[in-house]
Amino acid sequence: MYSNYIQQRQNFKLVEKLVSGNFKTELELLISLVKDLVDTKDFEINGGRIWELNPDNKTYTLKFQYGNLEKIPDDYTITIADQPALAELIKKRVVLKKETDTLLQQKGIQLYSMTGLGQIRKSPSGKFYNWVLAFNASEIKQSFFDELNIISSVTSAALRNLSSLLESEKIRKDIVTASEIQRNLLPDHHYKFADFDIFGVCIPDSDVGGDYFDFIESSEKEEEKLSIIISDAASKGLPAAIQALFVSGAIKMGMGFAPRMSELISRLNTLVYNTFPYERFVTLFYCELTLSSNRLVLYCNAGHSEPIHYRPNTEKFTLLEPTGGILGIMQNQKFSVENKTMQVGDILVLYTDGITEALNNQRELFGIERLQGIIKKYHKKSSKEIAYYILEEVSKFTTGSEYSDDRTLVVVKRIDEKNNQKQ
Repeated sequence: MYSNYIQQRQNFKLVEKLVSGNFKTELELLISLVKDLVDTKDFEINGGRIWELNPDNKTYTLKFQYGNLEKIPDDYTITIADQPALAELIKKRVVLKKETDTLLQQKGIQLYSMTGLGQIRKSPSGKFYNWVLAFNASEIKQSFFDELNIISSVTSAALRNLSSLLESEKIRKDIVTASEIQRNLLPDHHYKFADFDIFGVCIPDSDVGGDYFDFIESSEKEEEKLSIIISDAASKGLPAAIQALFVSGAIKMGMGFAPRMSELISRLNTLVYNTFPYERFVTLFYCELTLSSNRLVLYCNAGHSEPIHYRPNTEKFTLLEPTGGILGIMQNQKFSVENKTMQVGDILVLYTDGITEALNNQRELFGIERLQGIIKKYHKKSSKEIAYYILEEVSKFTTGSEYSDDRTLVVVKRIDEKNNQKQ
C-alpha cells in the first residue's frame, strides 16, 4: 500500500510537470499532455485522443489524435446518445469501456479508458465535461486506470489556472487599450485662447481612471468661446474609465443639439441616469471662457469640487459652488448657470477630489486651504508652473500614505498680452 502511495505521488508530480508549461490555449495544454502520456513507456498506451463538446447538437468532435493507430478522419464526431459512457463521466470521472463505434473499431480501438476534464457544461441531455481524453491499449492496466483520476484532477486544475490567466491577460489587454483610448481622449496639456493661458493634466491612480478634462473651442466665429470640462466618476478602474469615455462623447455630441449650457448638462444627467444603472454618479464642472470685454466666465457645477478663483489685486479667493446635483443621482435635475469675470492676473483652478482629499500617513486631508496657499504663493508663475507646483506639493504631502486617487487639474490664467508678461 505504501508503495502505491509513492507511485501515486510520483505520477502526480509527473502530470503536474507536464501541464505546468506556458500554453496559449486549453487545447494546446491537452495536446502536450496526451503526447507525453502516450510516450511514457510505463503506461503502455497505444494512442490518445482529445474530444471537445458541442452542447448545441449533443456531440463531441475529435480535436487531436496521437499514437500508433490508423488515422481517424479530422473533426470526426460522435453523438452523446451513441456513447452512454460520456454521461457517466460526471459521476465517475474515469470509465473503462469496450469501443462500440464502428469506425473507431475499424481503426484498431477495441478497449479504451476515458476521463472528463475542464469546465462542466449544461445541455438538454444533461451535464458534460467540455473536454474528454480517451486512451486505448491492447490491455488497460489497472494502474493506468487508477492514475487517470490523478491525471484528470491535476489537469483540470491546470485548465482552470490557464483559463484564469487567459482571462486576466484579456482583461489586462482591454485595460491597456482603454488606457490608450483615455490618453488619446485628453487634449494637449497646454492651451492658448485669446489672453487666457491654460494648462491641464490628468494623473490616473492606475492604468485607467474616472477623471477627465477637455478643452473644446467653438467653431462659430461670431461667438468665439472655449469650453472647459472637468469631471470625476464615483467608481474606480475600468467602470470609471467607461463612464469618463461616455461623458466625453455625450458632451461633444450634445453641444451641437443643446446650445444652452443648463439644457446641455440636464440632458447629460438624464443620459448618465439611464445608461449606468448602478455606479452612475459623476461630478462635472463645465465652463465657457468668452471674449467679452470683461472676460466673462459662464459655468455650471454638477456637484463637483468647487473650483477656486483667485484675484491677486485684492488677494481674494472665491469658490465656484455647485449649481446643481451630481449627474445621475436622479432624473430630470435642473442646473443653473452662474458667472465670474476674469481680470488680468486672475487665476481659476479646476480640480478633482484626488487633489484636496489626498491623505498623508496621519490621514489628514490636503484640503482647500493648502491648495489656496500654493495658488497665492505662485500666482505670478505660468499656468503650467502653477499646476506642477500643486502636484508636487500634493505628492510630498502623501508620501508614505497608502491611499491614492486619480488627480486632475486645470489651471486658467488671464495674462497681460500688451506687456507680454504674466501678471
